[in-house]
Amino acid sequence: MSLLSIFRDFLKILTVSELNRNTKQFLEQNIPLLWIKGEISNLKCYQSGHWYFSLKDANAQVRCVLFGHKNQYIDWQPKDGMQVEVLALVTLYEPRGDFQLNVETMRRAGLGELFDAFEKLKSKLEKAGLFSPTNKKPLPPLPKQIGIITSPDTAALRDILSTLQRRMPSLPIIIYPTLVQGKTAAGSIADAIKIACQRAECDVLILCRGGGNVEDLWAFNEETVALAIAASSIPIISGIGHETDFTIADFVADIRAPTPTGAAELASQDRKELSHRLSMLHQRMYRTTLQHIEYAMQQVDILTHRLIYPGDRIKQQRLHLHHIQERLIKAWAYQIDRKCWKLLEFNQRQTIAGSAFALLEQQQKELATRFRYTFSRYLERLAIKLQHLQAQLSYLNPQSVLERGYSITYLQDTVIHDSKQINSGDKIQVKFAHGMCEANVSKIKSY
Repeated sequence: MSLLSIFRDFLKILTVSELNRNTKQFLEQNIPLLWIKGEISNLKCYQSGHWYFSLKDANAQVRCVLFGHKNQYIDWQPKDGMQVEVLALVTLYEPRGDFQLNVETMRRAGLGELFDAFEKLKSKLEKAGLFSPTNKKPLPPLPKQIGIITSPDTAALRDILSTLQRRMPSLPIIIYPTLVQGKTAAGSIADAIKIACQRAECDVLILCRGGGNVEDLWAFNEETVALAIAASSIPIISGIGHETDFTIADFVADIRAPTPTGAAELASQDRKELSHRLSMLHQRMYRTTLQHIEYAMQQVDILTHRLIYPGDRIKQQRLHLHHIQERLIKAWAYQIDRKCWKLLEFNQRQTIAGSAFALLEQQQKELATRFRYTFSRYLERLAIKLQHLQAQLSYLNPQSVLERGYSITYLQDTVIHDSKQINSGDKIQVKFAHGMCEANVSKIKSY
């Protein structure tokens, strides 16, 4: 609602409902979502799932409401006296005219600073290339020994050990104890990683911790831990917190597991699966070997069948040679007979053609005489036609007309056919049979 509309409303008398409605619209349209910090008091959680409380500091307080469809995403229980930060819309509850905050989400005080620090470090390390996939080291398919970096007292370690015992009980495990929570935990974790790399006893390392809030997991968001992971010569699997928990260590690690148990599954092979794969490979090898043996046996049978006694082989070749010789003699005799018949046919045709040769020669002479006579007559007709066309051409020649005393009159290269084409004073050109002249028009007559 604009100030102009408020001024217009000022000119008329408002009801209480109109006042509250206009005030609510003005607050919601002109004040954006805000982060507000304060202490919880008078918290009431109804069966509907909605939370009602007041947010206060040393000098003031404001009513707040957090509806059930929004607070279901908060994984901790607020209590009176807690310092919190809320993202809220400033509004007015119309029926009672109460000024209040409609809360979108809530976090414990101080988490905002932690989140900003998290984002700044994440951006810095990402620009430095610590998250680049090209820097990730591949996990060994069958590690000879696994190292676990965690606190010996955590439930996460017990979950990993039970998972490894179930999947690959023969796999050796080395535990590198470290603090996983507290102010000195980051340095302890970095030192444990460096020790594991110096001793080089393991093919893969698991960095793990159980679930917790942001403060509990903060040691894994320290730059010291990130740099130690990036500098590690051994592939590192991060299994920190629950599936929804993300830390800087997860981004730098070579691979992230959703849980510590998931990290153990990524680091080891299931013995049942390996046994099944080995059995499948054994069966494939057996079938392949058997097929090779059977193929070799067939080849031996074929070669045995083709093996013949040398004397029999020579006898077969002699018979084959004799057969080929007979075929060659028959083919040669057949070709000779064909050539003889063709020669006889040619002689007969030559004899017949000799008797008709004289007749053909006489016919050729008669045709030549007729051709010469016909062609001379044709040339005479063409000469007469040419003379006639020359006479017509001479008659139509403009020069012949001029020879008879006529002339052609021009005006600037245009032939004059009518006296209307010229005017008095025009300079004309007159062409005769021999030569031409120029004249000035002094008088024009029309007929």
